[in-house]
Amino acid sequence: MQRRKSTQNLRREYKLNKLSEETVHKNPYNQFEKWFQVALKARLTDPNAMILSTVDEKTKPSARVVLLKESSNKGFTFFTNYKSRKGRNVSENSFTSLLFFWAELERQIRIEGKIKKISKSESQKYFDRRPIESRIAAWASEQSSVVPDRDYLEKRFKKFKIEFSGKKIPLPPNWGGFILVPDYFEFWQGRESRLHDRICYKRNKDRWKIFRLAP
Repeated sequence: MQRRKSTQNLRREYKLNKLSEETVHKNPYNQFEKWFQVALKARLTDPNAMILSTVDEKTKPSARVVLLKESSNKGFTFFTNYKSRKGRNVSENSFTSLLFFWAELERQIRIEGKIKKISKSESQKYFDRRPIESRIAAWASEQSSVVPDRDYLEKRFKKFKIEFSGKKIPLPPNWGGFILVPDYFEFWQGRESRLHDRICYKRNKDRWKIFRLAP
């Protein structure tokens, strides 16, 4: 039997690129878009996957992967069930963070700020663009609630599929979008000898201060 390689010996050097205060965009949203376009062109798997971290009223943290559906100078938007654990956390503590990690590019982006619901009309617009099966699933799944088994979910899915057959599927009352409005960005570029580049932006009113952190 082959011995399992010790995790302590798992390491590699990062040599693909570098980042400096002089070369980044003055606006962090533009810098994000630049890197995101590189990730798209590299054909990474799920380049819009991001780790969303939330904290409940007792400051207990929770993290999960969600998908970015829109980004602009207003913030970063994703969609979920408002009664899910993340939805409940946000209602208790609006401070959240996002993390994008693109291993193939040796890059990660940390984004911190406050989160809020988007308008119902904006949620409706996105919901109507989803595949039919995804819209039905939003009704069938009472996200983050305990269910007896897989069969229970599939029966609910079939029930709603029959109910909405030939009809416009309405927006579920507890489903929609959140937008994170950032006050902090950190762009991390892997470098040799673990001397990584960490270029940060911190918002001060309507301006962004750019600075470097030690790795």
